[in-house]
Amino acid sequence: MRRHYYISDDLDDLEFIENELESSGITTPQIHVLSRDDAGLQEHGLHHVPSIMKKDVVHSTSIAALFGFLCAVLVLSVAQFSGVTETVGWVPFIFLAVVVMALITWEGGMWGIHKPNIHFERFQQALDEGKHVLYVELNKPQEAILLSVTNRHPRLQAAGTEDSSNELLISAENGANHFVKWAP
Repeated sequence: MRRHYYISDDLDDLEFIENELESSGITTPQIHVLSRDDAGLQEHGLHHVPSIMKKDVVHSTSIAALFGFLCAVLVLSVAQFSGVTETVGWVPFIFLAVVVMALITWEGGMWGIHKPNIHFERFQQALDEGKHVLYVELNKPQEAILLSVTNRHPRLQAAGTEDSSNELLISAENGANHFVKWAP
């Protein structure tokens, strides 16, 4: 999947764009609007970015979890090579390794709460100016639809693309939405 970013200062225009994309076959979970005007997004019925995704919690936690795992391995290695496990046993060191990994992972998440999402850092100035960021995650065949819709909106400013690994998450959300519509 590929994520396409656009900047706009008009929520009315973004509402039209989102409706056009959805009527052309792009699903709602593929479309997000990042803005500091949450009330405006709700008023226009735009699919907003969840608060937790505006922060770098997921990225920072995953990096901290890797670092925590390495520290846990270090704790177990020191226990093994020092020979202390022959007298005390492995249980305290396994417990210590789990606690060290958990604390480091938790601290990484707490650190990430205070930083903007790594994918949205470059848009902080535009957001500070009251602008909004539309991003759409698409498969290759859907990119022609996006181009067709965005060409009809000249005030929409292209702001770049990047690879996205959210295909599984989008499929799950589409499946859940389909189930909710189907189920009584």
